[in-house]
Amino acid sequence: MSERSERIIGVSAVVSGDGTRCVRAGLPEPAPGTPFLPGPVFAAPYHLDPWQGPAAAPDGYGRPDNPTRRLLESAIGELEGGDCRVFASGQAAITGLLLAVLRAGDTVVLPADGYFPVRAFATATLAGNGVRVLLAPTAGPYPSFDGVRLVLVETPANPGLDVVDLPALAERVHAAGALLAVDNTTATPLGQRPLDLGADLVVASGTKAMTGHSDLLLGYVATRSAELLETLTSWRAATGAIPGAFDAWLAHRSLATLDLRLARQTANAEALARLLAGRADVSGLRWPGLPDDPAYPVASRQLRRMPGVLSFDLGGAERVARFLDAASLVAAATSFGGLHTTADRRAQWGDDTAPGFVRLSCGVEDTVDLVADVTAALDATA
Repeated sequence: MSERSERIIGVSAVVSGDGTRCVRAGLPEPAPGTPFLPGPVFAAPYHLDPWQGPAAAPDGYGRPDNPTRRLLESAIGELEGGDCRVFASGQAAITGLLLAVLRAGDTVVLPADGYFPVRAFATATLAGNGVRVLLAPTAGPYPSFDGVRLVLVETPANPGLDVVDLPALAERVHAAGALLAVDNTTATPLGQRPLDLGADLVVASGTKAMTGHSDLLLGYVATRSAELLETLTSWRAATGAIPGAFDAWLAHRSLATLDLRLARQTANAEALARLLAGRADVSGLRWPGLPDDPAYPVASRQLRRMPGVLSFDLGGAERVARFLDAASLVAAATSFGGLHTTADRRAQWGDDTAPGFVRLSCGVEDTVDLVADVTAALDATA
């Protein structure tokens, strides 16, 4: 499904679908003899005006200033519907957000079933800095938000794929005077735009489906608040958590195919979810696009497209290993959202999941081939 959206170019309004927006996002105005997307600018220092210094040009030093990075931020900002700042990784973006916004004495609510390193960081660092940390499952129940500074949710959650009603949650959070941040990694801005749904901030790992080629690390934060943007920009400049110019260029190049990649990944996820739902040797299947999934009632009205990720349990670590050995098109790898179908046994990373729990990320292989391969691998290990 491709929701129509309006963006302004000069004085004319152009109505664009997802594919068009992805292809065009962040590109400079065309000029004869120049490429569609300029190549990366590699620089630490730039030439300065001898009289005016850095005030004379937008680039003075590579940590706060880089034109390649600004083009990527413009592109992601267009897709998310806010102003964007990119970071060296998704973890750099989310920890940067937490450290920039929270102070000693603040209270933060984090997902109990979201990305495990965020909870580990909160326990090891935030609590040590005097921040009170509360955990709540994505689907609730949530604690009282009275006295809370920031609520962070990850929806769909990674790796359990629960979903929260964002407009309803935003109303509760804002009524208490708190900020709402949404980790949009799994959905991507083509799946949902949290800023349109009431969130104050969006954070995501661009390493995964957003760029989708498994060849770079990237994170970003987006917001419509000038004050929050200034806080994040100052934090990033002071800490130096920036992506390199080549990674920024690779990421921008990869955005052009986001709509196409997500369409195939969603189709593959739906086909595999229906396959797994009919097998007695697979338990705990979660994919929010299945009508009997607990997240379906919210996901079906909130998500513009379902994610290409699903999860299930094969009963134990040994069977997961045998399944991966038997499969030809499913690689054993962490991360998700890439072109190649991968499966990750999350417990091996210290995540608090069952030994046989698998997060499977669908690639862009032909659906019939992928279904046949997974079927054969499951049959071989049943």
